[in-house]
Amino acid sequence: MDRLDAMRVILAVVDAGSLSAGSRVLSSPLASVSRKVAELERHLGTNLLVRTSRKIQLTDAGRDYVESARRIIADLEETERRASGEYQTPRGELSITMPIEFGAKFVIPIALAFIEAHPDVTLRLVTSDRLVQLVDEHVDVAIRLGSLPDSALFAVKAGQFRLITCAAPGYLERCKPLASPRDLPEHDGIMFGPLGMFWSYRLDNEDLICMPRAKVSVNSAAGNLAAVLGGVGIARLFDYQVSEHLKSGALVRVLPDADGEPRPIHIVYPRQGLLPLKVRAFIDWAAPRLRAACSGLDDCV
Repeated sequence: MDRLDAMRVILAVVDAGSLSAGSRVLSSPLASVSRKVAELERHLGTNLLVRTSRKIQLTDAGRDYVESARRIIADLEETERRASGEYQTPRGELSITMPIEFGAKFVIPIALAFIEAHPDVTLRLVTSDRLVQLVDEHVDVAIRLGSLPDSALFAVKAGQFRLITCAAPGYLERCKPLASPRDLPEHDGIMFGPLGMFWSYRLDNEDLICMPRAKVSVNSAAGNLAAVLGGVGIARLFDYQVSEHLKSGALVRVLPDADGEPRPIHIVYPRQGLLPLKVRAFIDWAAPRLRAACSGLDDCV
């Protein structure tokens, strides 16, 4: 039995949540993955997993083994990076995670330009709006929007963005004046996900929660944008989502003095041992370019 291979298999199964999901991650037949887990358990003389119809759970012995296996695999990968010269020149696979919409618009073009300038680096791009766990999911760098929770991650600020209130000119022409957040209850609004739960503003040193009438509810950023462009009401979106439409005049920003402070954009990364040069090179490359791209948003709003 290849014990390192068995460790990688059990870690994939645990991280994915089931044998079948682990087999998909590994691109390996389910029967093969199940057999390797069973062989490992026979070798150790104990059960590592409790299997149910839908998911797996770790036994006490399984938790101890998985924790140790993670350390062993991490140490092995660190040794391989040192041997391959990854700490002397940017090379190897660089994995980056980012929010879907922001990543497609800003981060991916920067990352593609980076590998053009560093031909020994390859990319693995993970676009997701969930919070990817960098160490557990073997990701080198993350682009995070908003305030950061306390964590063991290192962070470099790389710009800022704003949540703004906007509407189509046609809607504003036919509706009542909108001079203050307090006027919102007399207006139609587009409700989207968490942003539709409450609209918070800061005006004259006072925090306000003011809501328009719910005219349309949507469950995606694309739907939110389409509805506000259609002129059915007022919406709240991030500046990077609407910058081009504000510049063209298809949308108009309203209540600019009450929308609140900008929110930060960070490049975050774990620090375990030496920082691979590919990670340091990407941070040095991406941070000023993201700042420049985000500063251009202010010209539109």
